[in-house]
Amino acid sequence: MTVFEASLYDLARLFLTPVLVLILLALLYSFVALGAFLVEALQRRRGRHASELAAHARRTGCASDDLELWIMKRLEWLRIVARSAPMLGLVATMIPMGPALLALTRNEAKGIGENLVVAFSAVILALVAASIAFFVLTIRRRWLLQELRTIERGREGA
Repeated sequence: MTVFEASLYDLARLFLTPVLVLILLALLYSFVALGAFLVEALQRRRGRHASELAAHARRTGCASDDLELWIMKRLEWLRIVARSAPMLGLVATMIPMGPALLALTRNEAKGIGENLVVAFSAVILALVAASIAFFVLTIRRRWLLQELRTIERGREGA
């Protein structure tokens, strides 16, 4: 390897730990969001859900487009996690592949295994985080848009 190639490799390795931390944070956020989603779903099923959107609309008296912005802001982190976690998983997969391939050329099965465990574990956790976030995002968006529609119809009737 040339000095340039070795420098690129060393630079890429620096990103492994921050990417793994981001994947763990995305997974944690997804599980927290899933828990809040399940509580809200139970409240909706029992008819006890108090709409934050309706409360915001009453409190501020803002227009529908402002309420749409509120919805987008409310869903923003779910969307970011759903879209960025798979990319982080790919990065976390590719970084350890370099050392795994080097170990393969040296017939070092232990080195291959250690690096592939990190690579595949990271991508699996990232995909789980993204899947949970996407699921919650999709249904919560529908709920909020239904609430917005109810608010708009109430304003039309008034």
